[in-house]
Amino acid sequence: MPDAPTPATPGPEEDVVDLLLAQHAQIEQLFLLVIGSTGDARRDAFDELVELLAAHETAEEEVVHPLARTLPGGGGDAMVDDRLDEERQAKQTLQTLIAGGVDADGFDIGIILLRDAVLTHARYEERYEFPRLRQHVPPGRLRSLAGAVRAAETTAPTRPHPGAQSAKGNLAAGPALAVIDRVRDAMRKPSDS
Repeated sequence: MPDAPTPATPGPEEDVVDLLLAQHAQIEQLFLLVIGSTGDARRDAFDELVELLAAHETAEEEVVHPLARTLPGGGGDAMVDDRLDEERQAKQTLQTLIAGGVDADGFDIGIILLRDAVLTHARYEERYEFPRLRQHVPPGRLRSLAGAVRAAETTAPTRPHPGAQSAKGNLAAGPALAVIDRVRDAMRKPSDS
């Protein structure tokens, strides 16, 4: 299997929009790996995709979307509500794919449908939410928000949880869900001994 894409290395000038755009590209590459692989390579790429999607969406829900609601110009609530609905639907689809596994009947169609939904969601963020962030949030704050997103990702669950998709929901349930997910992940991985 080709090496999975690595996350962008944070630098002092990286801002939250740069970080999220790099993650969107990484997510797209992982979808290609999942769709184009078989066997263990597919399973590994899918596991990496699931973990990245869970962390990425949790961080957006905790850091980016609440800020986007408050930006001048109106429409922030509706824009964020639409993104949260897309995220909830994607999490439900992802849960179904996880439950069936990469060898299940319908996985190929399901992963393509999920890819299309996730990439459409990303394009909406890139077209509507991110430009508003760049327009209304000072560059220094955008840079500090990149750190906040990275911090949120370190404590995020590694699996989708459709019921916890708000900043409050993630902050309340996220740490416990993250512990459960990480224990489950450790039990699933073969030991190196």
